[in-house]
Amino acid sequence: MSDFTQARSVSASGMKAQATRLRHLSENISNADTPGYRRKLIAFETAMGAGGKPANVEVGRVRLDQTELERIYDPSHPMADDTGHHDGSNVNLLIELADAREAQRGYEANLKMFDQSRKMSSSLMELLRR
Repeated sequence: MSDFTQARSVSASGMKAQATRLRHLSENISNADTPGYRRKLIAFETAMGAGGKPANVEVGRVRLDQTELERIYDPSHPMADDTGHHDGSNVNLLIELADAREAQRGYEANLKMFDQSRKMSSSLMELLRR
């Protein structure tokens, strides 16, 4: 595998990981008002290639945020207990939007790196044809 191919492979895996992160963030945002919903968190892992060199970025296990759920007072809610409270979600929209912005920037950076590697490879091939 050439260095250009390796660079494109790493960039593509980074884009895929950021797209997965954005999908989970959008699920969190869409379920912010769902009673009992726990925020999903993902972690990135480095996949090692031949010779122990980092080869790709992979998405690790999806975890549920174990922070305490918001207690909402609404005696008319069907899930309300004897005190009139029910569990809300632990999604903070500001954090989710900030994380989504960060994931978007990461995706764009990987896309730019992918395109730059493609252009460098094309330029090299053009020089070799002369």
